[in-house]
Amino acid sequence: MSDLYYDPWHVDIDIDPYATYRRLRDEQPVYHNERHDFWAVSRYADVDAALKDTTRLGSAKGDILEVVMADPVMPPGIFINEDPPLHTIHRAIVSRAFTPKKMRAIEDKIRAFCVACLDPLVGGDRFDFVVDLGAELPMRTIGMLAGIPNSEQPAVRAHANEVLRNEAGKPMAIDKDRYFTGEMFGEYVEWREKNPSDDLITELLNVEFEDETATVRRLTKQELVVFLAVVAGAGVETTGRLFGWMGKVLAEHPDQRKELVGDPGLIPNAIEELLRYEPPGPHVARYVATDDLTFQGVTIPAGRPLLMMLASANRDERRFDDPDRFDIHRKPGGHLTFGRGAHFCVGAPLARLEGRVALEEVLKRWPEWTVDMSRARRSRTSTVRGWDSMPAVLT
Repeated sequence: MSDLYYDPWHVDIDIDPYATYRRLRDEQPVYHNERHDFWAVSRYADVDAALKDTTRLGSAKGDILEVVMADPVMPPGIFINEDPPLHTIHRAIVSRAFTPKKMRAIEDKIRAFCVACLDPLVGGDRFDFVVDLGAELPMRTIGMLAGIPNSEQPAVRAHANEVLRNEAGKPMAIDKDRYFTGEMFGEYVEWREKNPSDDLITELLNVEFEDETATVRRLTKQELVVFLAVVAGAGVETTGRLFGWMGKVLAEHPDQRKELVGDPGLIPNAIEELLRYEPPGPHVARYVATDDLTFQGVTIPAGRPLLMMLASANRDERRFDDPDRFDIHRKPGGHLTFGRGAHFCVGAPLARLEGRVALEEVLKRWPEWTVDMSRARRSRTSTVRGWDSMPAVLT
């Protein structure tokens, strides 16, 4: 009997999961965890195919493994947890906030936020990639987009962080009857109704669309507050984790960091490689919605949860040459960090923009640093992999 074991809550595996991922790809590319009764696919081709399959794999029970397993009452408006045609309708509404034109329009503001975070630290001997930047920049950006007042943004960040925490070694606790209410955003929506502005809430309050019953209408308040909760949670928590990996990985590859200092034009590609190499969201879940599903000759029963292991797929040597090597010159594209198909991450342009601007501004001020791993702190979540603190010692 194989000694191969994997679950996303296992603390020791999560510290450095890549050896386990390799064994899964080689020995059990379709893996069944009997203890928790979920299935997982780890090879690039299988993960890619599963992400694109919205017919046989459903999202309506959630995209987090614990949520799919709990099968909670899902409120309307969680567009990432919907199947077409409803998902298609809701996604089209939200994606208005992330068009290339909108991204160009907000780049200067994001850079100003970044400068405000970093300039007070110039002249010091330390800087924390998460505490000083990752916890601030995404929150301020989402706050700006959604029209959330500066004074309220720390509460939004704390909430986004809190809801994804789990007790070490255990699945996150899910309240089946009160999952993802988005209620903390109700006050912002009510205030914006009376005080319209140039922000996402105001735009969403006024948008008219044709719903799945062919009725032309506006979003309900429930749909709107849940939309905002989804955008804020994803934008703050996952993007924030990217900055911790940025500090750590570039400290471990000083020669490539030096190249980026000399040629900032390489930075967008470096962000893509960072997203492949250490994705903040290492996996997503679906459930087998129709008949039994077969991968690699192994049958997954209908109704069961399936974990799609994005971080493993990103290191699959069947798809990438020397995948365990970080290489800013790697040909861009191909990683599955933002998903594929209908559920491709709607906020991907914003995450890329924040990552690029942040790295440009960090390197302008500090071309060299080491990380103090004795003081670095991992974040304890099963859904987002990263750091609560990544202190850099400036040289």
